[in-house]
Amino acid sequence: MQKKDYLNTEGPRTNTDRSDPELRTPNSELMASNPTPDPRPPSSPYTPAELMVSVAAREISDGDVVFVGMRLPLLAFILAKKTHAPGAIGLFENGVLREAPASSAIVTMGDPPNIHLATMCCDMLTVMGFLQKGKVDVGFIGGAEVDRFGNLNTTRISLPRGFVRLPGSGGGGDIASLSKKLLIIMPHEKRRFVGKVGYITSSGYGLGGDWRKDQGLVRGGPVAIITTLGVLRFHPETKEAFLAQTHPGISSDQVKDETGWDLKISPDLTQTPLPTAQDLSIIRQYDPRGFWTGQKKDI
Repeated sequence: MQKKDYLNTEGPRTNTDRSDPELRTPNSELMASNPTPDPRPPSSPYTPAELMVSVAAREISDGDVVFVGMRLPLLAFILAKKTHAPGAIGLFENGVLREAPASSAIVTMGDPPNIHLATMCCDMLTVMGFLQKGKVDVGFIGGAEVDRFGNLNTTRISLPRGFVRLPGSGGGGDIASLSKKLLIIMPHEKRRFVGKVGYITSSGYGLGGDWRKDQGLVRGGPVAIITTLGVLRFHPETKEAFLAQTHPGISSDQVKDETGWDLKISPDLTQTPLPTAQDLSIIRQYDPRGFWTGQKKDI
């Protein structure tokens, strides 16, 4: 039987869309299996990375097609799937498409539990083609530098001894340009949050205003920068990032001190909700050793 194009339906995906048995992999085994239990009690204090995962998961809606990415977004997608967004679909740059969480803890998208019983395993060209077709609702990305308009640099940085070459774009440029909305997730440090990035690897809002439209980018753009200190969002007209919420125990002055431009503060500034006990339990099931969420400087 010829397999249908899983994302060849126009408009948002719904649970009804996935009711066709030809399109579904028997995922009951995945949903029922539990990863290695976390030895830490759920009441343990959360780490900054666990809070970031919780915040990122809330940005995913039920039915979203999510280009998941690496590191903390791996956990954010799983958390969303197992709580409020069971109908979300995960796309991974290595060609994996999943409609259920991995069956056990994973560190990278290429780990066997992320491949086993996936809905589809294809080539990179196919998953990147979903971006080009406008099928991806949410994309995750990070970088070495981000500026006030959400442009990201993962290409090179200038140090006193000269340029340091970074890994480059990978799929980041495509995700930033073609997703319907972009979520940036990275540590909040003044050396990373700069007035203007040294190199635009992945486009945010360029110079602000209508820049994306002028460049022919017909959709998308960053909607939030989720950091270790708070959440930045973007002005609907100027497209400049502003501080929308601070994490518990963090003041707006602390955030401004770690930002390389004159960061504006929302008049409706809020505090980030704490991760729930359920959030922490799920995160720790899938990252039992704190590989991504432990107390490390670099997240």
